[in-house]
Amino acid sequence: MASIFTYDPDPPRVSSPWLAPEDSDVLSRSPRDSTGPGLLSEYGVKKLQAEPQEGPTEYKLHLLLRPRRAFKSMSTINQPENPSQAVCPKDIRRTKPPTLTVPASGNLPRQERLKHLTTQLLWRLQQSSPYHATSSKELSIPRLPDDNIDLSSSIRLEPLVPGLEESRGALYEIGVSDDGTLVGLTKDEMAESISTLRAMAASLGCTVDVVRMVIVGDCEWEETASSMLDGSREVNSIAKKGKLWVAEALVTPNLGLHDTSDTEYGQPGQSASKASGTASVTPEQIAMPSRGSSTTPQLRVTLTGPTTSGKSSLLGTLSTGTLDNGRGKSRLSLLKHRHEMVSGVTSSIAQELIGYNKSSILNFSRGNIESWVDIHDCAENGRLVFLSDSGGHPRYRRTVLRGLMNWAPHWSILCIAADASEYASSGVGAVSPAGVDLVFAHLNLVLKLEVPMAVVITKLDVASKQILQKTLVKILATIKDAKRIPKILQPDQIQHDDLRDIPGDDLAKVNAVVKNMAEGENLTSYVPILLTSAVKGIGIGLLHALLANLPLPPTPTSRDYVGMALNPEQPQSLFHVDDTFSLPSSYCALATDNYQLKNRGVVVSGYARFGSFSVGDKIVLGPFQPEDEESQGLGLAVDDRPAMGAPGLSISHPSSAELARIAMRNAVSASATPGEWHKAQIVSIRNLRLPVRTLEPGQAGSIGLVFELPGTSLSLPLAETPRVRRGMALAVPSTHMLNSNLSLQAASGFTASFYDPAICSLTSGSLVNVYVASVRAAARILRVSHHPFHQGSTTTGSDDIEDIFSLNTDTETGDAAAVNGVTWSGEVSLELLHSREWIELGSKVLMLEGGSQDRSGLEGFVGKIVEIVD
Repeated sequence: MASIFTYDPDPPRVSSPWLAPEDSDVLSRSPRDSTGPGLLSEYGVKKLQAEPQEGPTEYKLHLLLRPRRAFKSMSTINQPENPSQAVCPKDIRRTKPPTLTVPASGNLPRQERLKHLTTQLLWRLQQSSPYHATSSKELSIPRLPDDNIDLSSSIRLEPLVPGLEESRGALYEIGVSDDGTLVGLTKDEMAESISTLRAMAASLGCTVDVVRMVIVGDCEWEETASSMLDGSREVNSIAKKGKLWVAEALVTPNLGLHDTSDTEYGQPGQSASKASGTASVTPEQIAMPSRGSSTTPQLRVTLTGPTTSGKSSLLGTLSTGTLDNGRGKSRLSLLKHRHEMVSGVTSSIAQELIGYNKSSILNFSRGNIESWVDIHDCAENGRLVFLSDSGGHPRYRRTVLRGLMNWAPHWSILCIAADASEYASSGVGAVSPAGVDLVFAHLNLVLKLEVPMAVVITKLDVASKQILQKTLVKILATIKDAKRIPKILQPDQIQHDDLRDIPGDDLAKVNAVVKNMAEGENLTSYVPILLTSAVKGIGIGLLHALLANLPLPPTPTSRDYVGMALNPEQPQSLFHVDDTFSLPSSYCALATDNYQLKNRGVVVSGYARFGSFSVGDKIVLGPFQPEDEESQGLGLAVDDRPAMGAPGLSISHPSSAELARIAMRNAVSASATPGEWHKAQIVSIRNLRLPVRTLEPGQAGSIGLVFELPGTSLSLPLAETPRVRRGMALAVPSTHMLNSNLSLQAASGFTASFYDPAICSLTSGSLVNVYVASVRAAARILRVSHHPFHQGSTTTGSDDIEDIFSLNTDTETGDAAAVNGVTWSGEVSLELLHSREWIELGSKVLMLEGGSQDRSGLEGFVGKIVEIVD
């Protein structure tokens, strides 16, 4: 849905015009290495190619804030016909791309030129960024109080301008005309030009590295000097000669990856170094929003439900404002595969972002919103809702479990078709061929996981009153059996073709239910039930009102699971990895000071379990499986063996029984091995696609990492980049861990407690699949112990259920009344089969036995981890 004007997946590369085309993607030398003066003959060029109209490369004759001196001769330009006429090179300008308009801050010519140069630099930096902000941001331009300010003094780095977090930088060719002619500057003019560039870059939150200094010619000029002779003052002309220099400077965003201590720029003829630090050139204070981190409240919601329940169509209507045509029109923008369009069955996870600001709905139906970044901008002081779809067919049930476990949603929305009971009686649609009721399976799974839940009845336009009543009775009975209180929100029966704002009546209905939730013991006490139609738009406004007002859980901490128990191996921050992507090599160069290193990094997506992560942080990632153990497997052939980090034996595999027998004979538990954790550095962060510098606790996003590997010197062979997989953990070690030289401890097994009488049916030696956070692994049951516990009497809550469409729900609900007696619970000890995993003590675990013809694959046991085996 993004526009080419706000997002470019392949922005122009920062390529030096001094290099050959095959080397244009990297710089020939590291800009942070010392670079002495070079001769033009060393490069084999006499002229550079003309300056490109677009892209991150800028040619400037000079960056002086004063007129240049007059020269008698310059070897780099043609001599005038009259030898006595001085040569004064002019700043040849042509039409430049439009720049951001900033308020005038002074009437001095120097100040006006500095403004123009700074906004021009900002435009060049944006050219190498995939994200272009659509709204103008006021800049903090360096303020020059007088003409005598010393720009060569130390510079204070300002906060990075929003929108430049993903910029790859900009190259400045100083002393070069627009047609590529190497004109050159004298030593003092070059130093002054670089100092100006320092001030410009620092005001944008960027740093400057001088990549190369090249001598391109000679020059001669005259300077006047006065002297006193016989009491009279005489003015004499002194002829001076000097070299002409051309410099190439790389301007990059300051991401906090390197030390920004005060350094002086290398003068021509000396080594050039990185310039950054603090400043005496104080910028004019202008309000500028910061993207250090997103402060907008964020709610994660997972859509679940059986196939044909209309999840994808509902999500498409919510995110695009497009009503469905009854044949899946609204969901087309969410599909990733051709077979999904043909079959109508969703097999992948689609994710969308919706913003709310007061009563405004911020989705792609608004003309000023073309990407998620625009939604972030418009939702400031409001709320963001991150919705994840999932597959409903039993074949794709892993997407359901991934959405409910890997992303740790704050709320779950169970979608059930209004005519689900009709399909149930006919044996098609929401029911598997074996007669398994998928509606009940999805509903029961969410209730077991104790995720705050809302139920959305879809396809209201195709269901009769009798069918709808049967569906509602079944849902109400199951919810009451789980000791929760259902609250039906009646729609207004008005078709909304163009819904831009939440109707006031819908807000009033939702606020009454939200108030009851806030007064309850926890967020799972009440279950809102909504009736919707993505074809007619009925109930869509009510659902938007609910998403905009659902209570948010408190900010997660490291003590949520174990209380104040001391764990010396508990990290300061923890991030669960759900998926991996490749990282552009330019980020690797930023972190390793070596532009010849490629494929040194990776992007991981997931959510911050607790603690914050910032660009520049030193982290550890793992646990990794040693290479020598990868080939051991389960005694299977290489082609048949599950890959490293695979989720284990598939419960839907047609030969799972045979694989289980082989595994029980050959499985070897994972053992503690060196090299489980690799060190890395964070080089980029995106929070729901918004480039930021810090990911706050509980937020979802992606983190770009560059590994610190042995053998990364140019004289040594490069080590292979570790292979990152889903289920790993990314952590910032605590101060105690660093001081005591402790590392994170992976687990080869664990013990979990389950308050479910059916746990007694498990036997030792059985193979199961376990889900813990983003970990999905095959495990073997070592021991099952069960003991009785006393469960006090409970009540089902209020029986006051609203009448909907004049339907009387007098049918017996099957409520399990309060039971005073003995119930069996159990503890199960498990051994991981494939690899060691990071498992947090006290976290929730889902254990599935395996599929069969009379099961949906979602039936399982939900418990709590009480012991970790190293």
